[in-house]
Amino acid sequence: MSICGENDKGGLSLQVFLFCLIHHLLAHFALALFPACMPFFFSLRNHFRDFQTVAKQLGGRAQTKTLKVMASKGRVQGASGQYPLVQNVTVTQGGTANLTCRVEYNDNTSLQWSNPAQQTLFFGDKKALRDNRIELVHASWSELTISISDVSLSDEGMYTCSLFTMPVRTARAYLTVLGVPEKPEINGLKKPAVEGDYITLTCITQGSKPAADLRWFRDEKEVKGAKEVNAEGKTFTVQSSLQLHVDRNDDGVAYTCRVDHVALVQTPQQATEVLEVQYAPRVEIIHSLEVPQEGQYLKLECLSKGNPSPDPVMWTKDGGELPDLERMIVDGRELTFTSLNKTDNGTYRCEASNHLGRSSAEYVLYVYDVPTTLPPSTTPFLHPIPPDSTAQLSTHASDPTDSRDPNALGQHGTDHALIGGVVAVVVFVTLCLIIVLGRYLARHKGTYLTNEAKGADDAPDADTAIINAEGNHAHAEEKKEYFI
Repeated sequence: MSICGENDKGGLSLQVFLFCLIHHLLAHFALALFPACMPFFFSLRNHFRDFQTVAKQLGGRAQTKTLKVMASKGRVQGASGQYPLVQNVTVTQGGTANLTCRVEYNDNTSLQWSNPAQQTLFFGDKKALRDNRIELVHASWSELTISISDVSLSDEGMYTCSLFTMPVRTARAYLTVLGVPEKPEINGLKKPAVEGDYITLTCITQGSKPAADLRWFRDEKEVKGAKEVNAEGKTFTVQSSLQLHVDRNDDGVAYTCRVDHVALVQTPQQATEVLEVQYAPRVEIIHSLEVPQEGQYLKLECLSKGNPSPDPVMWTKDGGELPDLERMIVDGRELTFTSLNKTDNGTYRCEASNHLGRSSAEYVLYVYDVPTTLPPSTTPFLHPIPPDSTAQLSTHASDPTDSRDPNALGQHGTDHALIGGVVAVVVFVTLCLIIVLGRYLARHKGTYLTNEAKGADDAPDADTAIINAEGNHAHAEEKKEYFI
């Protein structure tokens, strides 16, 4: 039975009646006009509830002072072990944050959530702040969970969960709101750029919290830029600059600026710009034959690359026009010879140009004779053998399958001619030596006296050599005597 109803004796004391009257008036007044003051009135209501419990136990006839002391003592004992538990929350700007407050042990005491401005959001299951973004998720004696949708940076701060015991116990949870960076923009690109220009690309992103990180990529390869961070209230503006000295290799290259941020885990923001670089043409001549010969077909192709595309190429021969347009056919960048001959020899030039400059390349054409094929030789080649030589006879037969260059001597033919010449010289020198030696021996043929014959009676004077080379001697040519 409620203390505000009749007691066992059928009546109410004056003190109890006054408490009941004040209790109901304050509760209805707070719910109707002052939602922000609801925690105070509910706390006061809890005090009256405790007082009612004690008064009922004492029969409503104890003194007011005694009742207050006993109610205070009972509240402290009942509040032991009651502590609210909360956790910090991080949410992306525009997302939904759930704030949960739990109590392991609660003796039917109300829970309350309040914002950083100390405005009550929910007291139990009663909504106290008129904000359509704030909704009740779950309310019980052991848990109070609320949600805040479409979170903005202004919602960031310390949120308080209160448990209205004696004394009131609180726990605080910090709500962190991540600022999502905007899509980056690339500035400073001049289209088209000219080869040799210096340009600066600047990438800018705003609204990040914490500050975002900007990265540059040249196609798929990362390049380093200069980063700058500026704070604007709770968010940051980040920019990164990239200086380039462009050349023809940058034509058609994609430069990408990418934003890395904790709020962009799955979908990183990025911007891409493709460079257009203009440059003077560069020319190269490609020929279809390595060794052009008379009567063959030859094609010369002029490869020219430039931006903008070069004008139609111009072909010249030895600084003048092409002499024979019937055999020399010009088709765009190609020059073809239907049948080469010796008169086509010369220097051919290909020239291309655009508004940035001109370029040319040359090709020197020399037409070779048509090779003639000689029949293979089957006669053995014999090396001459000198008289006093022990060299062996060697026979070389031509290989009918041997393929030779008709414009040059074969390797084996050169060796045979050299060996034959050397052998002929050796034979000739040998014959000459034999002839000279024979004549020398013939001239010195005769009789010679030794020293022992010098003492004979019929010997001539020892100091005089008698040479029977004169007179009418029949063997004047054969007999010669010397003193030895």
